[in-house]
Amino acid sequence: MYAMKYMNKQKCIERDEVRNVFRELQIMRGLDHPFLVNLWYSFQDEEDMFMVVDLLLGGDLRYHLQQNVHFTEGAVKLYICELALALEYLQRFHIIHRDIKPDNILLDEHGHVHITDFNIATIVKGAEKASSMAGTKPYMAPEVFQVYVEGGPGYSYPVDWWSLGITAYELLRGWRPYEIHSATPIDEILNMFKVERVHYSSTWCKGMVALLKKLLTKDPESRLSSLGDVQSAPYLADMNWDAVFEKALTPGFVPSKGRLNCDPTFELEEMILESRPLHKKKKRLAKNRSKDGTKDSCPLNGHLQQCLETVRKEFIIFNREKLRRQQGQTSQLLDTEGRAGSQTQGKLQDGCNNNILGHACSRGCSS
Repeated sequence: MYAMKYMNKQKCIERDEVRNVFRELQIMRGLDHPFLVNLWYSFQDEEDMFMVVDLLLGGDLRYHLQQNVHFTEGAVKLYICELALALEYLQRFHIIHRDIKPDNILLDEHGHVHITDFNIATIVKGAEKASSMAGTKPYMAPEVFQVYVEGGPGYSYPVDWWSLGITAYELLRGWRPYEIHSATPIDEILNMFKVERVHYSSTWCKGMVALLKKLLTKDPESRLSSLGDVQSAPYLADMNWDAVFEKALTPGFVPSKGRLNCDPTFELEEMILESRPLHKKKKRLAKNRSKDGTKDSCPLNGHLQQCLETVRKEFIIFNREKLRRQQGQTSQLLDTEGRAGSQTQGKLQDGCNNNILGHACSRGCSS
């Protein structure tokens, strides 16, 4: 089973969100990891753009915080490890997520975490850095605000590890280490980072406190910001990282299977507010097409029509199953060619000095 997200083209154009949708699609089609929400298909029709992704029934961590779930140190320790593997994977693809927070971390039915929402993620190559103000204020690293106010070289992957630290602290304590909200002025936030000290609960073990302190180091150069850094933390010395990757460790919190792990009131409001519900699409599109054929039809303004046509042409259609089949066929072809090549190679080696090592012989025979 999958989950489907759909976005109205006209609304995206009016809100200037098309670029974000395309960026998310571009990034997600190249990713496949056990701790991400993976894209399976993308397609479009006249009205909407569709993304089909992993179905995760455990709800997001924000919902569970609002339900006053008490996350144990053991549960948060495993979350940190799973998320560290996901962030390291993103880093390999030069991706900064820029919005790691409980709202964007979904649980599967067994309680493992999955990062979602890549629409403000960015790709940086080599020594490149990002410089735009992007993210959710309470989870944004100090250097993001500093770049915005003071300019400078920009920021990079360490911002996601700061967000991981804020998220882990909030899961353990029920509130964040800094009293920052979306309306908090930036100069006030920067002053907070300068003068306030983070308070760690005396009930937390020393290893967890030491790990959080390293994730919440204000200087990005000194912050833990790679999988290697996290794995070298004494607190995680006993972790079996292969077992973490394979989801072989049991999470400390498993969502209830007998209930809806989201706010039904909010979901119902979303359905009521949806002006173009999906279940009425077929009838609506047929009506629109019949209108288009009449003389008194009211056409969309020229600029909007042009934008819609651009979206239609540039939209990325994706099919992961088809891609996997093609990759499987390619690997089979390469394997067949490899076997044929090795047989030819064996015949060539038969004509060479049998005392010469195989790899040396192959170079000598092919020249």
